[in-house]
Amino acid sequence: MPPSTPPPTVRRRRLGAELRRLRERADLTATQAGVRLGITQSRVSSIEAGRYGVSADRVRALARAYDCSDESLVNVLAAMTGERKRGWWEEYRELLPATLVDLTELEHHATALRVTQVVNIPGLLQTIDYARAVYQEAVPALLPHEIEHRVSHRIKRQAILHREVPPPYESIIHEAALRMQFGGAEVAKRQLKHLIDMSERESVTILVIPFGVAFPSTGGGIDYFHGPVPQLDTVTLDVAYEGKLIDAPAQLERYHAMLDRMRTVALGPKASRELIHDIARAN
Repeated sequence: MPPSTPPPTVRRRRLGAELRRLRERADLTATQAGVRLGITQSRVSSIEAGRYGVSADRVRALARAYDCSDESLVNVLAAMTGERKRGWWEEYRELLPATLVDLTELEHHATALRVTQVVNIPGLLQTIDYARAVYQEAVPALLPHEIEHRVSHRIKRQAILHREVPPPYESIIHEAALRMQFGGAEVAKRQLKHLIDMSERESVTILVIPFGVAFPSTGGGIDYFHGPVPQLDTVTLDVAYEGKLIDAPAQLERYHAMLDRMRTVALGPKASRELIHDIARAN
């Protein structure tokens, strides 16, 4: 049997989705678009689904056919066609849920990241022992090798915060997550010390929402990935439990506003650091 074709990357799928949006805004069917470009309707559909690679020249031709005058967006979409090498995260494609692999690709390409968690410390800020303890509480229970795959993947993801020029990273954490002692008191204490250390990095902002403060919430975590232009922002929800990707403009606007609101009710960076220190000292 011939080797199976690898699934399209989340980046290629997003490129196709944006091209589809441009076509729909131009009020063209896939068949009509194909006629304008001299290709079949099925080729247009395959490009939009991310199943068929497309060149930068083809992207620009599609944009012209769709009367798109947003040069910044077209330039970014054309640039998204240039990468042929798959990232390190693809080695986990057969080992982890697809949503976790997609999450890593989104993190890698994001120009800035904003996350919020109510119960757990965000993954990019977790220590090895804390991450392992969190996965040991998964339902249904994970096998030991499944836990280790997830832990190693989570720690590798954290490399983006240690790049020579890391993307700005803002994490809004509820006080409840700081007080949850995954792995016991010593593991929790080391995790809090790690949070304090990370909060001192120039590119990292950690804000804490204290008990007693009302705030908007989905009931779970939110990861907001900023793209090179606002149209390419992406949100993921509850990625630890088979989360979903969101890129519809109205929904992106909603989650952006929700994070803005959470930022306004959270403690500032200094006060947040002091609260984390106080909780660690009490452990």
